[in-house]
Amino acid sequence: MQQHTAFIKKTAAALGFEHCGIARAEKLDEDARRLEQWLQQGMQGTMQYMEKYFDMRVDPQKLVPGAKSVITLLKNYFPSQQQQADVPKISKYAFGKDYHEVIRKKLNALINIIKEQIGDIHGRGFVDSAPVLERTWAQRSGLGWVGKNGNLINKQSGSFYFIATLITDLALEYDDPFAKDHCGTCTRCIDACPTDAILPDKVVDGSKCISYFTIELKEMLIPTEMKGKFDNWMFGCDTCQDVCPWNRFSHPHQEKEFTPIPEILDLSANEWKIMTEENFKKIFNDSPLRRTRFKGIQRNLKFIAGE
Repeated sequence: MQQHTAFIKKTAAALGFEHCGIARAEKLDEDARRLEQWLQQGMQGTMQYMEKYFDMRVDPQKLVPGAKSVITLLKNYFPSQQQQADVPKISKYAFGKDYHEVIRKKLNALINIIKEQIGDIHGRGFVDSAPVLERTWAQRSGLGWVGKNGNLINKQSGSFYFIATLITDLALEYDDPFAKDHCGTCTRCIDACPTDAILPDKVVDGSKCISYFTIELKEMLIPTEMKGKFDNWMFGCDTCQDVCPWNRFSHPHQEKEFTPIPEILDLSANEWKIMTEENFKKIFNDSPLRRTRFKGIQRNLKFIAGE
């Protein structure tokens, strides 16, 4: 097991993952209770997919029969370049190519290498596209703690990370869970949230989050009570991460696939408004922005402009 564990962590690093931790695959009973309460309070808004596959979310063996290990991988996305001042703001995770595609390739490569070197194991890789409680597994794998803003925070390098999960029936050596919460009495993320979506006790009301309104909400009307609260965020929101003291340790990523699309850094609000749907599709074909689609981007632009 020790040899297999060391090999997997070394391979993950070679594939570009900055951190790799491993936890025993077991049912997440405490998380099940928390998730059920969160759903009952309607904090998922119109995100009905959060209500589906409940059993799979809290039991890895429902996703991979015979699962023994949950491998968690972190991929840094903190950019070296920032947007120009006064342009419509876009969450840093969406500066480059769609992370789903980039990380899925790396996960598939990792699985294939494990099979070649260790044997015919069974495993499934997930990156924000299946009912997996990634942050819980990351904490159980010793990679960090879940902050008051709901993000995983790594003590050495902050929270600007994508989390990928590989569930496998291969028995491995398990890392100690990250036991301490280093947020302490700090409430900067709670105080800075433009829509008061971050509640006490590490609860985030998803139905109030700017990311929810600008990305997840499919309706063409954003509630009027949110007017004037978006702080010029057009796609997603990084406010709670930008103010987090632990992100002073964030360092620029080295992933060429996450190189910012020039238009994201430079386009003014007016240039966004006059963009045609054809140009939008051409420029953002491989970008996370395509999730909101052209109509959604135009809706968000009008909303933050107060129209």
